[in-house]
Amino acid sequence: MDNEVLVFVNGNSVDIPRLVEWTPKDLFVGGAWEAGAGGERFAVINPATGAVLAKVASAGVEDAAVALDRADAVQEKWAATAPRERAEILRRAFELMDGKYRPVLAATMTLEMGKPLGQANGEVTYGAEFFRWFSEEACRVRGDYYRLPEGALQAMVVKRPVGPCVFVTPWNFPLAMGTRKIGPALAAGCVCLWKPARDTPLTALLLARIMEEAGLPAGVLSVLPTTHSGEVTEKLLHDPRVRKLSFTGSTEVGKSLLKLAADQVLRTSMELGGNAPFVVFDDADIDRAVESAMATKMRNMGEACNAGDHFFVQDGIYDEFVSKFSAAMQAQKVGDGLDDGVEVGPLVNRSQLEKVSGMVERAVAAGAKVAGEPNVPQGYGFFFPPTVLTDVSPDSEIVTEEIFGPVAPVVRFDTEENLVRMVNSDKMGLGGYIHTSSWERIMRLAEKIEIGMIGFNAGTISNAGAPFGGVKQSGLGREGSTEGIEEYLETIYIGLPAPKLA
Repeated sequence: MDNEVLVFVNGNSVDIPRLVEWTPKDLFVGGAWEAGAGGERFAVINPATGAVLAKVASAGVEDAAVALDRADAVQEKWAATAPRERAEILRRAFELMDGKYRPVLAATMTLEMGKPLGQANGEVTYGAEFFRWFSEEACRVRGDYYRLPEGALQAMVVKRPVGPCVFVTPWNFPLAMGTRKIGPALAAGCVCLWKPARDTPLTALLLARIMEEAGLPAGVLSVLPTTHSGEVTEKLLHDPRVRKLSFTGSTEVGKSLLKLAADQVLRTSMELGGNAPFVVFDDADIDRAVESAMATKMRNMGEACNAGDHFFVQDGIYDEFVSKFSAAMQAQKVGDGLDDGVEVGPLVNRSQLEKVSGMVERAVAAGAKVAGEPNVPQGYGFFFPPTVLTDVSPDSEIVTEEIFGPVAPVVRFDTEENLVRMVNSDKMGLGGYIHTSSWERIMRLAEKIEIGMIGFNAGTISNAGAPFGGVKQSGLGREGSTEGIEEYLETIYIGLPAPKLA
């Protein structure tokens, strides 16, 4: 297999037909590769070229029912599996992802989602790390034992797996959004049913193959790509055997899933919309702020929930920041993510391109100005140029709504007080970035800003060892860190007669 994988991918050179031929395209239903009860398939498109990469099996409600039957049949056994055994499976999966499967995982993500190959390799590192982290956390689940205040009872607190979990993930990080959920669930002793995004099923199916090779028992994981997302998800969430839903995606879809989850009172984790502010104060290191702005804005072509979405820059340095930032944006090489030197790939599909284009057109019609002269490759592809907008009103659509593209509206602000008011008026509160040289301001704003994750003088803060999640309409719960596994554990209290100590 090692030599075969190397034939598919060598640097930026990818033998696309052979790679796609080798990649799984059937459903992974409780340990078995199946074409699906209905025999339906859908096309996966390369957003850089418009070419059909593959036709993947589409799961229906019958397939979901079979997957849940198989998961439920092994839930008790998987929960009883020794923590070290669960940990070793996750560790082997990490090593496979970080080793021989790295080039094909990265190339597959570039082909079906568009991100440049270097960034796709970065996602392999990030995604694999959740398996390594939670392989370690699997052996560290602890309870408690203590005497209750009246003295007559001892409290014993134990942790046990929540039970069968349903995962619904987006297309922008097709590997990491899966491993961030699968890792803690398997570590805790839960079985998993995963519905990946329609645009990016190949990465998810490839991960299923890796889990097979790592020794995951049949039934513990199912991967169900589908064009019938609503029906499949509703079927699963209305089954009383399912006990947990974890979703990453838009706030609107998250709200609808919360309503479905309420019928069975499911445990839920919701990582929803972002719309992260990037703030630069007069006392900031401007060059460092521009470097960080590029890192957070242009990661994944701006298609990241924690990407810097709009920029608040204090009056005294506004012009200098805009000049340097727009120059850096225009210097980005746009093109097919498999081409050497490309830093910005296409957006994931035509719908996303039209959404971003429409937001920019409406902003310009309302008085915003485009800094510099953006350009994109000629020919087919869902490309949008890296764009900086100035003279933007803080209450305009392009500031208050998440863009999810390579567009950076820059808003002036005068005082810290007004800045806090503008940031906290947002209904979202996932991530944010603040650049200042004042340590006192850092500590003060950390207490005032209504955001779940704040990067100070940094542009990249995501890490498997840190809690990922937001406040307000950006979601519920946390992923990663020690908090991540708690989302998949029930807390059980046992009252015991207290022993006489004298």
